[in-house]
Amino acid sequence: MNRKNRLLALLAALVLSAGIMGCTGSPADDSESTIRDIPSITPESNPKDVEEDESGKGSKGEEDSEPEEEAEEPGSENEDKTEDEDNIPTEYKSALKKAMSYSKNMHMSKSAIYDQLVSEYGEKFSEDAAQYAMENIEVDWKENALAKAESYSKNMHMSKEGVYDQLVSEYGEGFTEEEASYAVDNLDADWKENALKKAESYQ
Repeated sequence: MNRKNRLLALLAALVLSAGIMGCTGSPADDSESTIRDIPSITPESNPKDVEEDESGKGSKGEEDSEPEEEAEEPGSENEDKTEDEDNIPTEYKSALKKAMSYSKNMHMSKSAIYDQLVSEYGEKFSEDAAQYAMENIEVDWKENALAKAESYSKNMHMSKEGVYDQLVSEYGEGFTEEEASYAVDNLDADWKENALKKAESYQ
């Protein structure tokens, strides 16, 4: 009888133990369940990374899509200059060439060249054509004055004062006072020798 009771008690204990295990589950099962419930996130599926990639591509695309400034063609400036020259009247061009000739060959002053261009006894250009020539001619007027002073000193043996007066005279060369001063100050002349030769010419 006691043996039967012990068997019943053991059986009841086994049933109770099996019931508890069925309700609570094993720790290993809980861990596996927890791991399975956590979603796996990989670099490829990270929404933030995808968003950043798309954003980066968009900004780069915008930079690439900015229009480039058109480079100016090298010959465009020369072409414009040629067109401007073509629009200049023939009379103006002729006046400029004649002015350059007077300056190069006769070392004339600016005012003297202008007077020669418009004079009825000279070139007879219009005042506009002569003015165009004087505005566009490239001349060192001080050097012209110096060359003219050397001619007066060498050929006419004039004094320093006489050369200066001849350079600035409105009936002479028509140089400015500044240009005439530059000429006599830089003129390589022996004024004593000039005086001697001038004296000899009066005998």
